[in-house]
Amino acid sequence: MPRTQDFDTAEVVGRARDLFWDKGFEATSIPDLERVTGLNRSSLYNAFTSKRGLFDAAVHDYLDRVVRPRLRILTDEPTRPDAAAHYYRSLADALAALPDDAPGRGCLLLNSAAGFAAHDDAQRSVVESYQRELSGALTHALRAHDPDASAATLQHRARLLTSLSVSALLLSRVDRDEAVAVANTAVEQLEEWRP
Repeated sequence: MPRTQDFDTAEVVGRARDLFWDKGFEATSIPDLERVTGLNRSSLYNAFTSKRGLFDAAVHDYLDRVVRPRLRILTDEPTRPDAAAHYYRSLADALAALPDDAPGRGCLLLNSAAGFAAHDDAQRSVVESYQRELSGALTHALRAHDPDASAATLQHRARLLTSLSVSALLLSRVDRDEAVAVANTAVEQLEEWRP
């Protein structure tokens, strides 16, 4: 008879997510995961089949609990003309408020892109999908910011803003002040584009 699960899956995934976010997939060991989740190796493997299975669950949790709620300001209808500026101001505020030892510095997906995603097709696909989702959300908000802009202009601006987002999130792991400055640069750029 199969054993019943006696732990909260969402809580375990959230704890693992924060550890992966902080240390990365490759540097996180099974003993590390046992320590933060309170589960032993066999329970982790029974629930998630592997370290990678737990990482994949953590990535989905990250997208649902961290990324998409933050992007909602860019995609909610009706979209405010200042939605993109609001997004970057809130990003700057969030980056500035994080303590140096916080596990949630940077972006779990971008952190993986700088590591194992370069050699892992499944993770590369997740990172590429995240980039497209961010760019699409920014394009939507930019349309509200400047309804008369051409499709080519919107695409160019969204690419530039996406690059600033990526830069800010990557820099936040090593230089918080510069990461905040990059996010604020996006706000300044949006002001220059104001019709």
